[in-house]
Amino acid sequence: MTTSSRGSAGRPARAVTKALEGTARRTVLPSGLRIITESIPSTRSASLGVWVGIGSRDETPAMSGASHFLEHLLFKGTHKRTALEISAQIEAVGGETNAFTTKEYTCYYARVLDEDLPLAVDVLCDAVADSLLDPADVEIERGVILEEIAMHEDEPSDEVHDIFTETIFGDHPLGRLISGTEESITPMTRNQINSFYRHRYTAPQIVVAAAGNLEHATVVRLVRRALAGTALDASPADPAGPRVRKRVRHQKAHTVVRNRDTEQAHVVLGGVGIGRLDERRFALGVLNNVLGGGMSSRLFQEIREKRGLAYSVYSYASQYADAGLLGVYAGCAPGKVEEVLDIVRGELEQVAAKGLTAEEIARGKGMVKGSYVLGLEDSGSRMSRLAKSELLYGDLMSVDELLTRVDAVTREDIDAVAAELLTQPMSLAVVGPFDEAEFGRR
Repeated sequence: MTTSSRGSAGRPARAVTKALEGTARRTVLPSGLRIITESIPSTRSASLGVWVGIGSRDETPAMSGASHFLEHLLFKGTHKRTALEISAQIEAVGGETNAFTTKEYTCYYARVLDEDLPLAVDVLCDAVADSLLDPADVEIERGVILEEIAMHEDEPSDEVHDIFTETIFGDHPLGRLISGTEESITPMTRNQINSFYRHRYTAPQIVVAAAGNLEHATVVRLVRRALAGTALDASPADPAGPRVRKRVRHQKAHTVVRNRDTEQAHVVLGGVGIGRLDERRFALGVLNNVLGGGMSSRLFQEIREKRGLAYSVYSYASQYADAGLLGVYAGCAPGKVEEVLDIVRGELEQVAAKGLTAEEIARGKGMVKGSYVLGLEDSGSRMSRLAKSELLYGDLMSVDELLTRVDAVTREDIDAVAAELLTQPMSLAVVGPFDEAEFGRR
């Protein structure tokens, strides 16, 4: 079905709406901006997100950290509201608002009572479409971000993951820090950030997602009214599709040691993974859960439960449009690093050679399905599901279809992905009281 209204130039502008799974609906505005909602009448809350398909991988080296910088600045004031008014208006009705930046997208979100959704739409759309980027605010937030970068460096359990990612992707944008570095943030000018904002934050790149006690037509009307006359009330255009996949070069496997005077050593061992559109992602999800996805996983049982060598140990898979990585993290006493890594390598080799048991496969499937379904219990997670499906996949897979895909994973599927990913040369990232030469001899 379609709805129509008048465009800003007086010409007819048509918005196309279609039904999706269940109570989900999707409307594409003439500008290419998409609005996707899910009605959940049983709740009294509503979650709203303005998602922009731009992240840190879209930056040049000189602009590294621009997306994250911009995320901070969009809450600092518009022509209609001051920074205080943006936060105070949402908090005055008991709501919450925040934002986050990833390598491939940025999200600005709010959660409010259902009756306050019109306010949330107006505040978030105003902030994303019409931020002032005042020079004084740029300097204030520059200082905040530099402190954030320094704070991150003081958290070795976080830092080691960034180092590992860089060992895999090198100087490719996927290997850079989302926050940027002191060297990139310090010289970045207001004009550079504003240019990035106006050229990247365009209507075809934006998805407005909402879930909760709402009506789709009402949300569409609220969004159109909030964006009228802004830069996002633009000329007709098609919405951007999922990110175009490109060949991503990977680094040769190597070890990076960051010397820190810490009581605990932090290590990540792993290698290249698969992209999020790879059909093997369901098999990898099962494999990852059995390997190191919970307290019953092989790594947790062998390293923590049986030997008490580490408090935290787990495996994880990160997936992007055209690349991915698979890693195992452990935090342990410096003197136990060699033993922990030997056990990790041994478990990886055993799984690659002998595969998983039928019981493990069944448990792994149950973990994947349960975590997915239980993760959809609130309006915020449902809102995120809508937006990510639209931005990253271009389609909303039903819950039943996803569960069916997981159930369809076979032992042969898991054996194949394990044989490929767990036998490759592995990179190692270490943060702790070691120098590189010393660690290389361990």
